[in-house]
Amino acid sequence: MNDTRPLWAVLVSLAAVGPILLSDKRPNLREAWSFIAAALKFGFVVSLLPAVLAGGTPECKLLDLAPGIALHLRADPAGMVFALLASTLWIVTTLYSIGYMRGGKSPHQTAYFASFAVCVSSAIGIAFAANPLTFLLFFELLTVATYPLVVHNRSEEAVRGGRKYLAYTFIAAQCLLVAVVWSTFLVPGATFQAGGFLAASGATPAQLRILLLLFMIGIGVKAAIMPLHGWLPAAMVAPTPVSALLHAVAVVKAGAFGCVRVLVFIFGPSLLREIGMDWLIASVAAATIVGGSLRALGEDNLKRRLAYSTVSQLSYIVLGAALGSPAAIAGAIFHIAAHGFMKITLFFCAGSIYTRTHYTEIAQLAGLGKRMPITMGAFTLAALGLAGTPLLAGFVSKWNLALGAIHSGNEVFVAILVLSAFLNFAYFFPIVYTAFFEGDKGETVRFDETHVAVWLPPALTAVAALALGMFPDFFWSFYTLAWTAAKAATGLG
Repeated sequence: MNDTRPLWAVLVSLAAVGPILLSDKRPNLREAWSFIAAALKFGFVVSLLPAVLAGGTPECKLLDLAPGIALHLRADPAGMVFALLASTLWIVTTLYSIGYMRGGKSPHQTAYFASFAVCVSSAIGIAFAANPLTFLLFFELLTVATYPLVVHNRSEEAVRGGRKYLAYTFIAAQCLLVAVVWSTFLVPGATFQAGGFLAASGATPAQLRILLLLFMIGIGVKAAIMPLHGWLPAAMVAPTPVSALLHAVAVVKAGAFGCVRVLVFIFGPSLLREIGMDWLIASVAAATIVGGSLRALGEDNLKRRLAYSTVSQLSYIVLGAALGSPAAIAGAIFHIAAHGFMKITLFFCAGSIYTRTHYTEIAQLAGLGKRMPITMGAFTLAALGLAGTPLLAGFVSKWNLALGAIHSGNEVFVAILVLSAFLNFAYFFPIVYTAFFEGDKGETVRFDETHVAVWLPPALTAVAALALGMFPDFFWSFYTLAWTAAKAATGLG
């Protein structure tokens, strides 16, 4: 049966672009359109959840381009995790954006909200893409839609960052295009399949290794896998809500989700082992986990430290998908959601700090914990979560990743996860310590939080990260969806 809800979930924010642009002179109406579209999108996505949890896959074909080649949307458990994350965080990011953009009197606000709507539509399209061709379409639409946000300030530095972003992503797009065409030629009409669809393609191991490298380069740029990560720190010149979008909702998270699609749903764990590429991909991910953390330690600029933290954290997802055991895949998929809530909290807090104080360097944060306790409290909670502290969302995903490494006979990666946890504490602790324990000279402390629209979103997402740590299926059923996808991919479903 053709179910149009995945299509409406994609289109609703695209439909809002026109009204947003036409409301340029009426900011309240413009932002109302953003909220209406966000609420409708969330409603369409959530409406699919009961069917997916019951074992269904609501889907619709958009267009048959040729025999066996179609634009096709389908909601499966892994895609639901990404779609639920993106649609939820669009609501809170819209609220945050209003406070941040108005508070900072930012220019080009109408273009910002319009581009933001296209980005979120692209993210939902990526989540619900049923085959590589549909995935490619929305993946590259996301590149185009994000560029105006990266260069939003129109400064020379912003334009340089935007050019670097386009150079990396457009070159990677050529590799992805070749990979998609090649895989479609090998298995015409194939859709993403738990456990992969290339095993029966008849391709030689050498051909499959080349194809995998093309896929991983094409998608790995957005996932910020080292050494393909160089665009991400440069893009931090964008406004903080854009940074939050890049890291938690759209671009890099789309890249990490794309790696899961390739490794688990195109190749599959068994084929990866047969062609000897599971260890290579896992090793590159492990190197990125450690390398990103070490680079974060050397950054004094708050947003750049958070950017390198993202480089490190996203490779947990790639590592789990490459290891291929049920727990590892479940941990990888759950980390898509866990990281989203925690990392968006950190960037929201960085934006709140900048809006109120214009501080950008970590050393400037001395005493800020007492002036902005809600903001810095939320920051601390999210930082502890990313480090893997028990009772927070990051612990759930990393615990499963560690179990998955053991179950797959790759105990060395447990050591990488433990080392990474210590490095996480090492680059987050100075921020928290500086904010709460430095700069206190006994003077009366003035409560100095920003507008409620700026401090409330990070408070909400920090509480969500705590809730997901204690109750991993809280509201969105992320944990069940992750394990459902993992069991199906490994033949346990």
